[in-house]
Amino acid sequence: MHFRIISYLLGRLSFNMCGALLFPLAMAFYYEEACWQEWTMVILAAALLGKLLTHYGVKAEYKEISIREGIGMVFFSWLLAAYIASLPFWFMGYLEPVSAFFESMSGLTTTGATALTDLEVLPRSLLFWRSETHWIGGIGIIVIFVALLPQMAGSASYLFNAEVSGFASSKLLPRIHSTAIALFYIYSLMTIILTGILVMLDMSVFDAVNHACSAIATGGFSPYNSSIAHFNSAYVEYVLGFFMIMAGGNFALYYQMTQTGIKSLWKDVEFKAYIIFMTLLTILVTLNIVFASGYSFSEGLRYAFFQVASFGSTTGYVSHDYDAWPAFSKLLLAVTYLVGACAGSTAGGIKICRFVVLIKSVSAELRRMLHPKMLLTVYYSNTRLPVQTIINISRFFFVYILVIAVLTVVVSATGLPVEEAMFGVASCISSVGPAFGSIGATGNFADIAPFGKLALCLAMLLGRLELFTVLALLRSEFWKSGCKRW
Repeated sequence: MHFRIISYLLGRLSFNMCGALLFPLAMAFYYEEACWQEWTMVILAAALLGKLLTHYGVKAEYKEISIREGIGMVFFSWLLAAYIASLPFWFMGYLEPVSAFFESMSGLTTTGATALTDLEVLPRSLLFWRSETHWIGGIGIIVIFVALLPQMAGSASYLFNAEVSGFASSKLLPRIHSTAIALFYIYSLMTIILTGILVMLDMSVFDAVNHACSAIATGGFSPYNSSIAHFNSAYVEYVLGFFMIMAGGNFALYYQMTQTGIKSLWKDVEFKAYIIFMTLLTILVTLNIVFASGYSFSEGLRYAFFQVASFGSTTGYVSHDYDAWPAFSKLLLAVTYLVGACAGSTAGGIKICRFVVLIKSVSAELRRMLHPKMLLTVYYSNTRLPVQTIINISRFFFVYILVIAVLTVVVSATGLPVEEAMFGVASCISSVGPAFGSIGATGNFADIAPFGKLALCLAMLLGRLELFTVLALLRSEFWKSGCKRW
């Protein structure tokens, strides 16, 4: 593997992070915050790091980049971006280095888990930076990287596929650079529309921008300790719930909708299953909390819709103390974030398309029990899936559950109760953030031991890159030469 090529590309990424850091610096000046000095130091540190990396690296012909350089670039870019993004929290003294890295990794992977105990004492520029890391991470560091580096577009297919993953993902346009630009425009347009609606609902521009960046990225960071419950507005909750659900849809499908009309949404198997799944769970949770907890129907529907939308899209906003709900409702919420939303979205989780195929595979296997000579045939969108695709999906599901089990053991070893450790790991790998108990609706991750936070950072990264991009680094041959090139 050519480390100097990766070093050069990481250097370019460092310079791009400098550009992103200019926004909170400008806000610090606008709000007359003394922390503008720390922002300047962070930008200079990122620029120096970028200079060192590009000086060591080489500007190679990108068509000669191997698969391993692509994987390495994806993995190390997230680590580098998280490190740079953590510096403001550290330099300003609000978090020690490990917790700062946890906060920034949570932001960039759109997880929304926080190690901060009091958000409302933070400078506005730092609160905005948290939301901006969501927005950057939502579209994907590599997709933006491709969009900003046209010369790399011809050889960036592996980097792009690692970001917009899922077997049902489809390319919007023939060239990957055009695809990245199309995704960027759709993503930006949704953010602008949501910002405008929230402002019309009497939310301040600052709050509207922060929550729009966070919701469209399915992240979950809010400038307030009580999250969306701070506003106590049914209108805000219904609007955010709708946009969170839409952000959990396939962005390639949204581009297709602009070409063929809205009917393409309901023709898509995954999107249809996603909407049905969210509707069914909303009904079940509503009925459960109405009859078991004494809510009125309107209150039950309001809180159930928002939390199902929040967890199902893996955003992680909180509008009510769901920890006080019956066990049945909490279990359904856990199921929603494990399943996740659609492939090609900003959401985490296993993804709806994989569950559709798994369910159809089980059904086909049951039929084959009655007819032993029958071939295993599974159709998806009227297309017969290759057996290898079914095997890959089954393998992904197994590894997903295995990773949760292993990391649960690791995190519980730091002193966190097993149940909370399990839901915490599942929440982080699914990019949700809040879990249950001390790390639930009214808690945070501040008291978890540093080693536990690093394990959860690994869970976030594994979930964001869909496991195998990271796990491939464990193979010894990954670090050897002679790998196949694109």
